[in-house]
Amino acid sequence: MGGSDAGVVPVVKLEGMIASGGAGFGRQTISIESVEEPLERAFTTSGAKAVALMINSPGGSPTQSEYIGRRIRQLADKHELPVIAFCEDVAASGGYWLACAADEIYATSTSVVGSIGVISSGFGFSELIERLGIERRLHSAGEAKARLDPFFAEKSEDVEWLRELQQGIHDEFGAWVRHRRGDQLKGSDEELFNGDVWLGRKAVELGIADGIGTLREVIEEKYPDAEIEPTGPRRTLFSKLGLPAASWDGAAAAVIGAVNSRAAWSRYGI
Repeated sequence: MGGSDAGVVPVVKLEGMIASGGAGFGRQTISIESVEEPLERAFTTSGAKAVALMINSPGGSPTQSEYIGRRIRQLADKHELPVIAFCEDVAASGGYWLACAADEIYATSTSVVGSIGVISSGFGFSELIERLGIERRLHSAGEAKARLDPFFAEKSEDVEWLRELQQGIHDEFGAWVRHRRGDQLKGSDEELFNGDVWLGRKAVELGIADGIGTLREVIEEKYPDAEIEPTGPRRTLFSKLGLPAASWDGAAAAVIGAVNSRAAWSRYGI
């Protein structure tokens, strides 16, 4: 990629649920696999003055969020380039984790930002299969292997185990936000880390974001003559059609993933 004398600001779009694997039916997903190429291309763009991240995500996998956040910082340090994140409709939970990889975070007044928390969801079918006369047969080596099986009644000790697991992830999330945002955070831990979300201006007030502004407004102010250059992944025929890249074998899993994705977006009215 070439750049003008005034420089270039490559833009990487991070949109969708954060999950391992590639795109599924419905909305696309974000994973370390899907973003590696566009991130690498952005940070190695000739004449780059900074790298911009356009984030629109309700969250998802904490592990993928951590992978991507650490990769962004690794590339930023290696190439000595500032990173600026722009929150679109939603930068919540894992989406906000990604935003914190930037040196500065901007939102619009109507962006939904935050959700520094951890959530797990599922279904319980124990009474349903009993009514249908279905017998659940499950055999395992290790008493913990069948924890929270949806076809058995929920056990209090299993719920407590899950809460401890969630708390550990929540602690890691909070540590990442404190590390990246530092003294810019203005609220108490109880206010900032309770899983709540805020509109852009409140997020700025709390130090969750740095300012209100769109990508073009901010970039034109910081780098007046720089060219804004989108940096997307190279698309295959499968990805252009919105199909799983490997085969049709994953269709059922993709449909379930789409339902989960729809539920995650709907929490934010989108």
